[in-house]
Amino acid sequence: MNLEKLTYNLVDFCSELGDELLAKRLELKSENIEHKGLHDLVTTLDKYSEKEIINYCLTQLPQSSFLAEEGTVDAQKGEYRWIIDPIDGTTNFIHGIPSFAFSIALQKNEETILGVVYEMNLKEAFHAWQGGPALLNNIPIKVSSTKNLSNSLLATGFPYTDFGKTDAYLKVFKKFMENSRGLRRLGSAATDLAYVAAGRFDGFYEYGLKPWDVAAGSFIVTQAGGHVSDFNNSNNFVFGETLLASNNLLHTEMLKTINSYF
Repeated sequence: MNLEKLTYNLVDFCSELGDELLAKRLELKSENIEHKGLHDLVTTLDKYSEKEIINYCLTQLPQSSFLAEEGTVDAQKGEYRWIIDPIDGTTNFIHGIPSFAFSIALQKNEETILGVVYEMNLKEAFHAWQGGPALLNNIPIKVSSTKNLSNSLLATGFPYTDFGKTDAYLKVFKKFMENSRGLRRLGSAATDLAYVAAGRFDGFYEYGLKPWDVAAGSFIVTQAGGHVSDFNNSNNFVFGETLLASNNLLHTEMLKTINSYF
């Protein structure tokens, strides 16, 4: 399998589908929006996008299986499995607020070997494959070289289903807010991770995440020279629902702060 060619083909596909979704979003109506949970929204375009991505991936790897957010195909395990979020940042998408992105990862025997995060508003394709570099629109990217938390710009996300850790989360937020250049909340974990890979953010943390939120972006971060772990500093970040991604230089300090409250 030529992972490099597969990645570039997938980027081209995402570019075309992204343009289509941006046009269709202008026609989105309230009846096209459903509530999966209290603050968990899905649109007809999420489902449409997921089906289009799955169909495309099947043309590339006919025997592959899928884990996709909207459940348009049964979740299965196989040697090759795609992990897909058809629109990461659906609430932003509904309201026309950047950013929102496709998040597509390919795993082989449960190890990620390819990742694409395509932010359609800026037409930015963050991508990487096993053994290759991390790229943004075909230009190599690296994580930042920031050594001190006081000079860092961080990103996080707000939980929308699990509020049992809200107090601890707000304490962590306050600590980082007081000891960094600031925090940003884009509303798309996939984009947050891509920005860490590109050196725009020095670190990103969040809890309550799902595999389709992070599988692609976390792989791109590691290929860009960064470090990704769960809050226990182990590698159970794709399925473990907690994640810290950093430029590696800040990882220990950020993890210490998080573990002071979690």
